[in-house]
Amino acid sequence: MGLRVRLALVAAMLGVVAGGMAFAQGLGGKPLGATAQEMPAYLKGAGIVERLNQPLPLSAQFVDEAGKPVALGDYFHQRPVALALVYFHCGMLCPQVLHGMAVGLKGADFTVGKDYDVVVASIDPMDKPDDAAKAKAEFLQTLGQSGPTAEAGVHFLTGEQAAITALSEATGFHYVRTPGPDGKMDQFAHSSVVMFATPEGKMSEYLAGIEYPARDVRLALVDASHNKIATLKDLVLIYCCNYVPSAGKYTVAVLRILGFAAMVTLLGIGLMFYFLTRRRRMPGAAA
Repeated sequence: MGLRVRLALVAAMLGVVAGGMAFAQGLGGKPLGATAQEMPAYLKGAGIVERLNQPLPLSAQFVDEAGKPVALGDYFHQRPVALALVYFHCGMLCPQVLHGMAVGLKGADFTVGKDYDVVVASIDPMDKPDDAAKAKAEFLQTLGQSGPTAEAGVHFLTGEQAAITALSEATGFHYVRTPGPDGKMDQFAHSSVVMFATPEGKMSEYLAGIEYPARDVRLALVDASHNKIATLKDLVLIYCCNYVPSAGKYTVAVLRILGFAAMVTLLGIGLMFYFLTRRRRMPGAAA
């Protein structure tokens, strides 16, 4: 192959590459595929804004799974509350959130209705008490607790848009309507999160994801209860772990553990020194 032919082939290849780069720059200066990977504009309104220590709208009116009108404040007394916002006709994310919530609470080894309450509220004003009752039955089955105490401690609510909006704004739980497979705007885009509130009705913690470790759930309930349901083991774990709001989980507090270990070491050395000097001062002790 002659030199001129080789140069022509190289020039043609460079032209293809340059043309591809120019096409990519024509897409707003973004690389190919960037447009498809970006979140649609209408979904940017869905997400979580943590409102720690902020009060809930306790006067907001809902309807429970039995069809009885209730106020949100009816469920805030002397116990912490595990809270979730879902919708009962959801076929994907919401059942996973509720399942993960029930599994985490089951592993936390507390008694619902005695140590804490559960409040699950629908963000869809089209949901009805029958839908809530069905979802509650499935939740209790996964939770593995039954009887009057469990029934009285788990509450699945539906409500009008005004009450739903008040609760979602207070918790920072933002969602947007999206089209379903049939094109109807009857679906919702939202975050997967379980929240915890104090007995006074103030937001305490958020756990993100669809699986909630039993340890994190237990510590979140203990924190929300102001340590009223804590055991000595819980207090040690709380000391050794930090709740990280940005991550929505508990992490090991390395510095605290090192400090605790240092104190134990110093205490041990002090006790050893005390007993050694005491032994030497005792009559008849060896020199």
